[in-house]
Amino acid sequence: MEDVKSFFETPAPARFTGIGSWLLTTDHKRIGLMYLFAILFWFLLAVLLGGLIRFELMFPGETVLSPELYNTAFTLHGVIMIFLFIIPALPAVFGNFFLPMQIGTDDVFFPKLNLMSWYLYMLGGVIAILSLFSDGFPDTGWTFYVPFSISTNTNVSTAVFAAFVLGFASMLTGLNFITTIHRMRHPKMGWMQIPLFTWSLYATSWVQLLATPIISITLVLVMVERYFSVGLFDPARGGDPILYQHLFWMYSHPAVYIMILPGMGVISEIIPVFARKSIFGYKAIVASSMAIAIAGSLVWAHHMYTSGMSDTAVFVFSLLTFVVAIPSAIKVFSWVATLYKGAIEMTPPLFLSLCFIYLFSVGGLTGLVVGSAGTDIHVHDTHFVVSHFHFTMFGGTGFAFFAALHYWWPKMFGRMYDFKRAYIASVLVTVGFVFHYVPMFILGLQGMPRRYYDYLPQYANGNFMAGFGGLFMIIGIFLMMTNLMLSLKKERNAPADPWGGVTLEWMTPSPPPLHNFVSEPKVLDYPYDFSGVIKKFAKKPKGA
Repeated sequence: MEDVKSFFETPAPARFTGIGSWLLTTDHKRIGLMYLFAILFWFLLAVLLGGLIRFELMFPGETVLSPELYNTAFTLHGVIMIFLFIIPALPAVFGNFFLPMQIGTDDVFFPKLNLMSWYLYMLGGVIAILSLFSDGFPDTGWTFYVPFSISTNTNVSTAVFAAFVLGFASMLTGLNFITTIHRMRHPKMGWMQIPLFTWSLYATSWVQLLATPIISITLVLVMVERYFSVGLFDPARGGDPILYQHLFWMYSHPAVYIMILPGMGVISEIIPVFARKSIFGYKAIVASSMAIAIAGSLVWAHHMYTSGMSDTAVFVFSLLTFVVAIPSAIKVFSWVATLYKGAIEMTPPLFLSLCFIYLFSVGGLTGLVVGSAGTDIHVHDTHFVVSHFHFTMFGGTGFAFFAALHYWWPKMFGRMYDFKRAYIASVLVTVGFVFHYVPMFILGLQGMPRRYYDYLPQYANGNFMAGFGGLFMIIGIFLMMTNLMLSLKKERNAPADPWGGVTLEWMTPSPPPLHNFVSEPKVLDYPYDFSGVIKKFAKKPKGA
């Protein structure tokens, strides 16, 4: 009996070797790495699907995809990118790996629940892929809009169930992070000493915990409607399809902030390190993170201006949409003010952060166009909305993910990557992104609808240019991933603190040991003092 007790109390890496030490681990760092490689797989798969969609639209008529395969690629691209990449990427990878270290502890509060969330994430991904091997590929788009999703003969139920399972993984992660921050942070770390990335995860976790059950219930109702024809959403049976839209966007617009808040936290970590200055307006950024989480949960119906809602409702949701832009603007102002008169060291993480600020600002400003009912009526369901969404989500969260990869990669793996290749890849991705999505703004203003397989001849030039931009972007993404993977084979080890960071994760070896800290971490008071860092890093750090 004593042997059994000892077995379960011993950390998994000590009990097992090889693959078993990973699949049964409760070490938050290993779970973060398992999330990383799984998420990179899904991301690259979704990139390939997106490339097929764009190359199909590069020329009028059928080119590389039939209409049925186009709808399937369109649906899976959205499901994978939203549920398997953008929502979990930053919290599940970098939150798992660095949140405990940033608050000076050895692990998350519920380590076994943390492992369970990874298994649920992987199960959801497998179920999504299984939908391809059943009769009828799902073809509804990632929103699963009714009444089409309850009347189509394609295998929508499997894809809906995959999203349902992934929702549980998200909720468990949020619950774990909230409890960890409240119960396990260093005794000398007050609330106003918590790093801004951890603050962003805290705000995000509350949204995950409170908003995700709404989409879970909604997806269950879609499956009930499909199998039992109870008439919840089907107007032919007395149901209301507008009810589905309300329920869907009650989650899916807060989910936008689940996606972007951790990215904002990443940028708030990177900017001060490479400006060699404390962040401007620490408390304002903290307050704006919580304000975004709260206000962002109240604006869902601005997706539904054309659904016939009352003028009063249109006014209220439009006003709230403009209000939620204020805390986002506070963050952008704080980042730019931090760079002002800073001792700036240009590195790939900082370069990608600057790209993030520009692209996210474009996405935010065009969000005001679709948030205002007068202009939204004209661009609703056009390529303008597609471009705005991708500027915000991929130009925002995607570039923040790239910046976080380049910032924390030396700490996670103890290897430095090649700076030259990193810059080339970043430029290709950024330039390709702009040439891919800016033409869509113009196409949307010209009236080209989204989700369509084919288009009229007057939209040919814009789609052709967007296709070339997409090609450059895909090449840049694969070059970026190749550069990072090649660094794992190199002999050049990364020091404990290659950048001059001052938060607690940089006080551990690279990569960190099992119990994170080899000695008691020293919690610094805010504002952080970068004077010693400026002297130590008089020369720019060089890539491998």
